[in-house]
Formats: sequence, C-alpha cells, structure tokens
Amino acid sequence: MVISLRGIFDKRVGCTFARISRILILPLVLIETVSESAQIEFAPAPSGAARLGSLSVSQIVVLAALVCSLYGPTLVRLVVQWWQDPNFSHGFFVPLFSLYVLSRDHPRFARMEPHPSSAGLFLLTFALLVLIVGQMGAELFLARVSLLFVMASLIVLFLGWTFLRAAAFPLGFLILMIPIPAILFNQITFPLQLLASRLAATVLPLLGVPVLREGNVISLPAITLEVAEACSGIRSLMSLITLAVIYGFLTEKRLWVRCLLALASVPIAVIANSSRIIGTGLLVQYWNADAAEGYFHASWGWIIFVISLLMLYAFHKLIRMLWPEKGETS
Repeated sequence: MVISLRGIFDKRVGCTFARISRILILPLVLIETVSESAQIEFAPAPSGAARLGSLSVSQIVVLAALVCSLYGPTLVRLVVQWWQDPNFSHGFFVPLFSLYVLSRDHPRFARMEPHPSSAGLFLLTFALLVLIVGQMGAELFLARVSLLFVMASLIVLFLGWTFLRAAAFPLGFLILMIPIPAILFNQITFPLQLLASRLAATVLPLLGVPVLREGNVISLPAITLEVAEACSGIRSLMSLITLAVIYGFLTEKRLWVRCLLALASVPIAVIANSSRIIGTGLLVQYWNADAAEGYFHASWGWIIFVISLLMLYAFHKLIRMLWPEKGETS
C-alpha cells in the first residue's frame, strides 16, 4: 500500500513538474528564438530595409513550431468547446472572417513599408506572462487571450506599429471567438433570464393570458414555464453580436454606424428572445399545452434568431433613411 501510494505521488509530482517545465521553459525558448531572429531582422539589409521576408525558412518554422507547442492544447480545447457548447458555436466563423478581411486587404498591406520595432519584444514578454498566469491558474480566458497578444507583438516586432494598426480590426475581431469567463457568463445569464421573464409577464396579460411570475418562473393557467439558461438569450446574444459586427463591416463604411449596429444587437437579442417566451405562452393558452415542448420548442431558437437578423436589418435601414451616406438620396 505504501509503495502504491508512493508510486502515485511520484507520478503526480512528475506530471506536475513536466507541466510547470512546459509552462515556464517554452515561453523562455520562444523569447530567445524571437530575440535572435529580431537581431537578424534589425541588422542592416542590402536593400536598406528590414523585412519579414529576410527571415529564413528554418527560423519561420521554428517560431511556428514553438507557438504551436505553446498554444496547441489551448486551441484544441477551444475548438472542442465550440463544438460542444451551443452558446459559442459561432466561434468557428470568427477566424475565417478575420482571414477573409486580411486577404481582402492584402494589396494595401503589400504597399506598406515595414518598420520593425523592438518594442514588440516587450509586448511578447507581457503576452507570455499572461499565458503563464492563465495556465498556472487554470484560467482558460487568459491563456486564450494571450495568443492575440502574441500575434500583435510579433507583428510589431517584425513589421511595425503601422501594420498592427492596419490589422487591428481582424486581430481584435478574434476576441469574439474566445468564450467569456464562466463567472462573467453566469453574471450575465441570470439577469437576462429575469429580464426576459419580466417582459413576457408584462406583455402576456395584454394579450389575454393571465400570468403569475416568480423570478424566472412564469405560471400560466395550463402550465408553468421556467426561463432556463438556454432561454435567457445569451446564446443568440453572443452569435448576434458577432454577426452584427460582420454585417456592419460588409455593408457600412461609417464607423459610428458599425458601432451602433453592434450595440443594437444587445437589445434586439433581448426583445427577440422575450418574444419566444410570449409566443410559447400564447401557444399554450390558445392552442395546446404540449406546444411548450417538442418540435415547436426546439424550433423557436432558429425562428427567433432569424427574427433577430431581420430586426437588425430593419434597424440598419432606418439609420440609412434618417442619416443617408453622402451621395445617397433620402
């Protein structure tokens, strides 16, 4: 028994030591490799300009391998969460759209002159410190966000601040692929549940449906409805914000309108989800209590999401009508 416990202890200590070594050593190796590459990059080139293309293929491969070693497990868990958690399934589309924006703006990047900055090395150190804190504390959000900091620091280090500003949108958009921390998620979900149930309890009596609400539970004459986490609107909210940003980028040139569309997605998601509860109450009252479950209940999610998109489109049309772009007729 003592030998068995000692073996388990040694195994756990070995795993812990390996994990700590990986967390601490790989970032140091990455910093050292980047420092050596940067020294070569900043050295006077025959053409008089330092360019990312002056890095050898072996250096690029080593840097890519180190980044993959650092973030491979983190990215795998992120993709698994996208696949398993419907609240964040929109994450698959976020990096694809960022790549689309970068490819669309490639001619603009090609015309820009690189001005590498050693400040990128300090940014890289900060990013890796965030990664270490996130992994040591088992905080997935910090570990995932640190990847964006690493990408930004490498852009500054090898291309300069001008390129970072030019790539700010596709790089910043990637934050939407990272699920928010569980603590913040729970803090958002419950108020949304209460708000949705409160709105439904206010509208249903106006439509002839008597209601008794206690928190997120709505009691109807035929059935009791509970506004669960899945019905709080958080799922449609996260997806709608992402789509609102994409829609605004593709259809609008004015920055303030893009920001307004993104902000409008929040009340639109809340209103649309409240209509889901109202519709369920009407079906239960005037048709069949079984409508609260089964096919209609499962279909409401897609229906409400489509309604949300239509509301976003209508809101955009209203903005264009009230404040037309230059050259448009009102």
